[in-house]
Amino acid sequence: MSTTDEARLDAGEEPRMRADARRSRAKLLEAATAAFAEHGADAPLDDIARRAGVGIGTLYRHFPTRVDLQAAVYRSQVQTVCEAADELLVSTSPEQALLGWVHALGAYLVTKRGLAHALISAVGKDSELMNGCMVAMRDAAGRLVANAQQAGVLRPDVTERDLLRLVHGIVVATEQSPEDTDRLMALMLDGLRSRPAAG
Repeated sequence: MSTTDEARLDAGEEPRMRADARRSRAKLLEAATAAFAEHGADAPLDDIARRAGVGIGTLYRHFPTRVDLQAAVYRSQVQTVCEAADELLVSTSPEQALLGWVHALGAYLVTKRGLAHALISAVGKDSELMNGCMVAMRDAAGRLVANAQQAGVLRPDVTERDLLRLVHGIVVATEQSPEDTDRLMALMLDGLRSRPAAG
């Protein structure tokens, strides 16, 4: 992830912590991510603490409110998806980078289960959290789109917004039939592929 993206996503991070506190916080984020994916944004906090192997008091020390925990999970997930974009850009071909990231983005969107909606209701869609995460996601998509277009494997009229909306639309449309997601993603990517001019 670029330095700019990290700066945008760092808002709200806790100050320096001892190693054991960092471990507890990481376990809580991991447990909350799984719980929110399985049960939605209203997953019981005591269940999350239990999954993390800590007491409910430890959860509240790190995340005083449910919204604090939701925001930290959301920020962490976006950061992971953006980091995946940068890793793919340097480790695979432009076409494979785009393909790999589209699948990573789709997997992330599947696990949101109302988390974004809950946060928008709590902090507003124009909040620093939501804006920062959206800008970081758009920037990551933009780097992949530009890379694929420069390599001649993606249509020149495709924008990062197009890509994000198409992937989001497929994930929403296949929520009740996830077995169709990969096939529709493949059809979408085939339609976005650059093709030689006729004649």
